[in-house]
Amino acid sequence: MCAGALTLLLCELAPGQPSPVAADTAAATGFEWSLPRGFPQPFVPAGNPITTGKVALGRVLFFEPRLSINGQMSCSTCHRPELAFTDGKPRAVGATGQQHPRSAMSLANVAYNVAFTWADPSFDSLEAQVLQPMYNEHPVEMGLNGRESSVLAALRTDPRYPPLFAGAFPGDPDPISIANVARALASFERTLISGRSAFDRYVFDDERSALGAAAKRGMALFYSARIGCAQCHSGINFSGPIRMSRVPAAQAEYANTGLYNVDGRGAYPPDAPGIRSVTGKSQDEGRFRVPTLRNIAVTAPYMHDGSIATLPEVIDHYSVGGRQAPLGPHDGNALKDTRIRAFQVSEQEKADLVAFLESLTDEAFLQDPRYRTSQPGPR
Repeated sequence: MCAGALTLLLCELAPGQPSPVAADTAAATGFEWSLPRGFPQPFVPAGNPITTGKVALGRVLFFEPRLSINGQMSCSTCHRPELAFTDGKPRAVGATGQQHPRSAMSLANVAYNVAFTWADPSFDSLEAQVLQPMYNEHPVEMGLNGRESSVLAALRTDPRYPPLFAGAFPGDPDPISIANVARALASFERTLISGRSAFDRYVFDDERSALGAAAKRGMALFYSARIGCAQCHSGINFSGPIRMSRVPAAQAEYANTGLYNVDGRGAYPPDAPGIRSVTGKSQDEGRFRVPTLRNIAVTAPYMHDGSIATLPEVIDHYSVGGRQAPLGPHDGNALKDTRIRAFQVSEQEKADLVAFLESLTDEAFLQDPRYRTSQPGPR
């Protein structure tokens, strides 16, 4: 049974629940994907067909600070376009100053995600995920809970929003609602497609000069059995299986990377249990979602808690088989993913790997004016 504001909204936005105005909206305004070569069409839930009107509305809402309790924080505060929609901080900070235990994840290619948070598989749609930072109270992120009426009133009295909501949801008699805010934000975020990096031009466009010699050597190492990066960071998003229109169901990739071993038996800090906090299974201790590596050069610091500062240090972490775990088969960390194992890497090879990872930067994506707005917040 649905109870509470967030739970009610999640029920309303469930992927299997069609919007009461979905058919009218789809008929009123279409949407044409502009996808990079080699990229499949993303999955879009039947309850929220993507339209140009929703994308336009979601773009403005993404930069709207009145969605937060202090009137100063928007989605873009933690997801800055020029940083591949991350914030450059080790851990995100909410509107009340509380620090989040996780770093802000990149939204690049989020349309292809199977799961949408570091460690909660229950958020299986963008529509559900965008509500989490709005309503989360431990810690507070945007602090929307209990303020819905005042936020909606502010949107209704801003002359820009009534026509934007009406255009996005033409069959809805009262289109300015939190559920429609979530639908519009999800629609905009689905358009954040990054696929024109030097790597993409080399692989999909056959532009042989796109990668330099070091990046090519690094690419060979990345996909090699000896280094094994691609065991977890696979596919077009370098994050494992993806969801797309013709394959709407997939299994998200989670892994315990040996980042912590605080008790000698593989335990993680109390505020970072991984998906064990959801599943309750001891073997899920420290298992976090495998993030995308696209634009990784601009999304430092790294790992779920921002505890590794640079890409060379990330490689060092994996090369010794886990930052806080002694090497060897009896290191006491039975929870560490079996794919995390020590390997030898020279300084030249490390530099080559970094060069390859830097080739995943998509400058056109980082500067794309479609992902920005010139009129955020109240005027």
